[in-house]
Amino acid sequence: MRRPIRTAGVLTGLILTLGGIVAAAPTAPTAPADIPACTQMAAQAGTQTTEAVTAACRRGVVGDLQGCVSGLTEAGVPGGAANGACRLAASEPR
Repeated sequence: MRRPIRTAGVLTGLILTLGGIVAAAPTAPTAPADIPACTQMAAQAGTQTTEAVTAACRRGVVGDLQGCVSGLTEAGVPGGAANGACRLAASEPR
């Protein structure tokens, strides 16, 4: 009768240990994003905030700065403002 009790105790300890490891594991890092700042900078440059502008800013969030700048430029944002807006998209929100 001792063996089943010991086995149950070992299994319980193992489950609790694994559960603690899973609970303590760091979550996947989220990309710091500031899409509103990106779209606002594009608007300050004289471009309407359209789906194309928001989509380009999303590309900046994931680190595709070239794709972001290209998308904003195609949407009518001047080059310097597009570059700055994409850099804002990739930075932490304030």
